[in-house]
Amino acid sequence: MTVLLVVHHTVSPPMAEMLEAVLAGARSPDIEGVDVRVRPALGATIADVVDADGILLGTPANFGYMSGALKHFLDTVYYPTLGSMNGKPWGAWVYGNNDTAGAVRALTSIVSGWGLEPAAVPVEVTGFDAAARERLVELGGTVAATIMPA
Repeated sequence: MTVLLVVHHTVSPPMAEMLEAVLAGARSPDIEGVDVRVRPALGATIADVVDADGILLGTPANFGYMSGALKHFLDTVYYPTLGSMNGKPWGAWVYGNNDTAGAVRALTSIVSGWGLEPAAVPVEVTGFDAAARERLVELGGTVAATIMPA
């Protein structure tokens, strides 16, 4: 089994619905041999990261940046796991009322320095609707399929 770590900061009903959409994609019946482990940003650990073969990150965009909780997670795990993350796939979703660009830019910069490789373009959501849900299901499925055992 490979491990897909899903780290999220889910503080609102729309963020909860987005997390469920991502998980629906990652846990699709078409995905086999992938253990999806879900952790809140303030509860995820270095051990969670070391065990992961791929990672999905979810955050609201707060004041033009990722949530403080997700930033704290990244600050906590970045240096202790640096070097062990090289080449592992990642994906992300970011929700904002009207602007997600700053949060996506910061997140992309951090995970690039961490050595992760994008499995999908980050999904930016400014209005959660059926189309956004479909993109989130696809995101979860894409990242999970990337680490699916052969």
